[in-house]
Amino acid sequence: QVQLAESGGDSVPAGGSLRLSCAASSQGRASYCMGWFRQAPGQEREGVATITAEGHTSYSDSVKGRFFISQDSSKNTVDLQMWRLKSEDTAMYYCAALEKVLVGGAWQCTFDYKFWGQGTQVTVSS
Repeated sequence: QVQLAESGGDSVPAGGSLRLSCAASSQGRASYCMGWFRQAPGQEREGVATITAEGHTSYSDSVKGRFFISQDSSKNTVDLQMWRLKSEDTAMYYCAALEKVLVGGAWQCTFDYKFWGQGTQVTVSS
């Protein structure tokens, strides 16, 4: 089991930036991809970004070019840097461990979320 703890959520004006951080327990960490998803009240979960242990990243179309996911394997942390925030980015953001699959010799992240933290709130005011 992977334990995750997010931090960094805040209220910011539209156009602002924010950096979310996630501390992951080391046990089992290497068996999964890492990522962030968000969920606004009354809406479905939306995958935001993922990163493999090798550093391959993917982003949802809604955040591509504005968000950047990174990891520090030595510290077991996964960060999400967010720029040019919009009101529609307002949501609870969760750090998660996802199942990975081997495709053509390379690991890829699935959308199978196995573990996630308590979340951190991001509010963007227009």
